[in-house]
Amino acid sequence: METSIHRAEKLLGLILGLLIAIAPAINADEATPAIPSDASKTNSEVLATYKKMSLEELMDQEVTSVSKAPEPYREAPAAIQVVTGDEIRRSGASSFPEALRLADNLDVAQGSSSQWSISARGFNPSGFSDKLLVLMDGRSIYTPLLAGVIWNMQDYLLEDIDRIEVISGPGGTLWGANAVNGVINITSKSAKDTQGLYVEAGGGTWLQDFTGVRYGGMLASNVYYRVYGKYFNREAEVYADGTSANDSWNRGQGGFRIDADASPQNQFTLQGDIFAGNNDSVPGGETNAPTANGTSGGGNVLGRWTHTYGDDSSMSLQLYYDQTHLAAPFQAFPPFLVPAGTLYDDLDTADLDFQDRFPLGTWNRIVWGLGYRFTHDDVRDAPLVAFEPNTLDQNLFNVFGQDEIKLRENVFFTIGTKLEHNDYTGFEVEPSARIQWNVTDKQMLWGAISRAVRTPSRFDRDLFEPSPSYGTFLGTSNSTFESETVIAYELGYRAELGKKVSGSLSAFYNDYDHLRSLSFTPVTVLPVFHANNLQGDNYGFELSADYQILDWWRLHGGYDLLEETIWIKHGQVDVNGGLNETADPQQQVFLRSSMDLPWRMEFDAALRWIDTIHNNNGATPGTVPAYAEMDLRLGWHATKNVEISIVGQNLLHDQHAESGFAGPTQEQIVRSVYGKISCRF
Repeated sequence: METSIHRAEKLLGLILGLLIAIAPAINADEATPAIPSDASKTNSEVLATYKKMSLEELMDQEVTSVSKAPEPYREAPAAIQVVTGDEIRRSGASSFPEALRLADNLDVAQGSSSQWSISARGFNPSGFSDKLLVLMDGRSIYTPLLAGVIWNMQDYLLEDIDRIEVISGPGGTLWGANAVNGVINITSKSAKDTQGLYVEAGGGTWLQDFTGVRYGGMLASNVYYRVYGKYFNREAEVYADGTSANDSWNRGQGGFRIDADASPQNQFTLQGDIFAGNNDSVPGGETNAPTANGTSGGGNVLGRWTHTYGDDSSMSLQLYYDQTHLAAPFQAFPPFLVPAGTLYDDLDTADLDFQDRFPLGTWNRIVWGLGYRFTHDDVRDAPLVAFEPNTLDQNLFNVFGQDEIKLRENVFFTIGTKLEHNDYTGFEVEPSARIQWNVTDKQMLWGAISRAVRTPSRFDRDLFEPSPSYGTFLGTSNSTFESETVIAYELGYRAELGKKVSGSLSAFYNDYDHLRSLSFTPVTVLPVFHANNLQGDNYGFELSADYQILDWWRLHGGYDLLEETIWIKHGQVDVNGGLNETADPQQQVFLRSSMDLPWRMEFDAALRWIDTIHNNNGATPGTVPAYAEMDLRLGWHATKNVEISIVGQNLLHDQHAESGFAGPTQEQIVRSVYGKISCRF
């Protein structure tokens, strides 16, 4: 196996070779042989393309996830954070989960080379967070098989991401079921904004090698396009004793986007992606077991028409088709009793969505819409894991409406609801009421009461054991499992306190019912089955702030506090004692520094401290010790079109755990370093 030292030597050779190749293109006055007399001016000449937003510009940037209509971030009455494309670039993130670490209101835990657990406001057990809805350019990437997001099936050329809007708190009124504790809305740039050629390449110790290319051009007047492709190969993580976990991961993806401005009132978008990946694993973490190969692949195509009537009035019609394939290996269980095998899942999704917004007089702003989704899911069983029926077609219908009422010039009351019908539980209602008081042009107070649901997945309803001869552990499908519910109460404050400081504070209390339990019959005990025997509550607050120390130096800080209590309903049972659905830190602290240095250089640092995690997803309860980690990035704009950077991740420890249970099979996340060069023409 190639050592980290050898890979670093190869990387250094690659960077030096590229520097030699581009050296003739560097003008003599750009080579920076001496310290410039006006460093800020020198930086601005080359960094104009990457201009860092001022605090006022950050507060004024448009967001759409809170009301499904453009509005300034400073006036969005929700616990929302925005991760910009430039922040992603400067962080050195190479995947969506790494980019989401920039959102202080999320809990992001890496479990292996290709697996992450991501949640908002709790309920982040190892594996999947089933109460967080994620969308990519309006396309839901929440899987109905397991409930949650399979993050190693989600990727994009991060250079072409415009922003990521992260809402912590319910979003069911506008976005529907499963937006229980939050919504992540990932938005890519318009093809108009990605013209020309972009190439990136690099590699290092864990992110061994990667490359990406994108080209944008014009098909006709006001019709823009781009095509892209990317590939990466990631090394395996390690076990506690430092031996390889044999879970390396590689993946390739390509796609296109076309944006047409047919007229000032009509815009059309057509985009699509295709991907395939492989991730090795040792099923069950057995140190002497042979390596198994998991695969994933698929593609999607999305079309959207937007018609604008005026500043406050528009409609949109969106249609997409998504197809995914997953092959997940499962270990023998118990060893030598049930043979190992692979579960195969093929999912086809077709989704149609219509939305309309308009003012009603001078006091009301209406947004309403309706949608339909069809899914076809085909599962091929593993020896111990199966879904009944193997093939299932499901239909989801929805309609929503929301009215923002102006009570005074600076006070707004918003009320609305979504009505959905699914094939498992029938009709679900998700209302909300929200008040907003713009105290001044720079300060805003808001409060909200909301109801949201997490509808059953196939994992809840259809999971069973296909081979009774091995011993009965899982029961047959449970048709009585109902939707989990939350009633959420929120208060928030957002302000720009002068030209140097801005921040937000959100407090919440959530009341949950019908939470998932693993139950058994009092007489036979086995088989066990999923039921709704738990309820609970949690509360806490989220604080974030930006401080522009100097024109070239900005600090960002964040702090989260979460208190959770889950209990078993009176007279009911749960195998895991009410703990299985949570694996969350009580506190999180984040600190980031961003500097624009002389000689056209950038230096970014990110420090995070994550409190102890208590979980119960294994045979016995366990904890993940609190840890602190740091990421660093040093970037140099060699020319206006060439950028070279080196990134260090998890630098404070050789290895550390972020999830799982202490023992020989707990995976550790290793320290890593990689280099990157990118060119734009």
